[in-house]
Amino acid sequence: MASKNDRSAWLKGGTAQCACETALAGPDQPRRFVLLGAPGVGKGTQAELLSQNLGACQLSTGDIFRAAKSLDPCDRTPALEAALGYMKRGELVPDETVLNLIRERVGCLRCGGGFLLDGFPRTVAQAEALAQLLAGEGIKMDAVLSYDLPMEQIVSRLSGRRTCSQCKAVFHVTTKPSKVEGVCDHCSGALSIREDDRPEAIRVRMEAYHKSTAPLADYYRRKGLLVEIPAAGAPEEIYARTMTALAAKPA
Repeated sequence: MASKNDRSAWLKGGTAQCACETALAGPDQPRRFVLLGAPGVGKGTQAELLSQNLGACQLSTGDIFRAAKSLDPCDRTPALEAALGYMKRGELVPDETVLNLIRERVGCLRCGGGFLLDGFPRTVAQAEALAQLLAGEGIKMDAVLSYDLPMEQIVSRLSGRRTCSQCKAVFHVTTKPSKVEGVCDHCSGALSIREDDRPEAIRVRMEAYHKSTAPLADYYRRKGLLVEIPAAGAPEEIYARTMTALAAKPA
């Protein structure tokens, strides 16, 4: 397996440099993918497996925002500062601001090991802007991996999550239960279900997700890039399914 890149350049932007270099995926060219999938579908786990096995660097826009909380304000890039401003006001971050975040990190798209772009694009407008950016850099994307799972299975996965009130560790009532029911293994804090993990809230989120991403999936399908992968089963099974689907994809 390839060593994991620390992603400093992606998380911090600006002049930040990654501390280690991601190796190429064997004799092949770098693999470059966009990942699509609703919350709870297991997309993050698949991104980790793909990164470990192919050497591609996982580039999640969500990770940028999470890392920003620990960055000194003087270390934040202009686009990141603008994005945080929208978020603090409870507003959606505009497409142009998100695209500027990507532009500030364009070197990551040229990573020698390839990339797994997660969380961007979210709209057709963003997808078109990304296509222009990649074309300008002479970068060709291999595929868009779309992980799909029936609504009821997503509800079951997410509604079973329990989060520690103190250290924020996450457990699951069936797949990752705590040693003592309702008590965190790490700090003994109380475990509870988040409001957005309640079944009724999950259904609302899923409906909004499918409404917004259906045009995006159609866009990539027309481009011949979309690879749809059933996301039921164990992570290793889904990963094997992914590699089989990629091997069957026309060049």
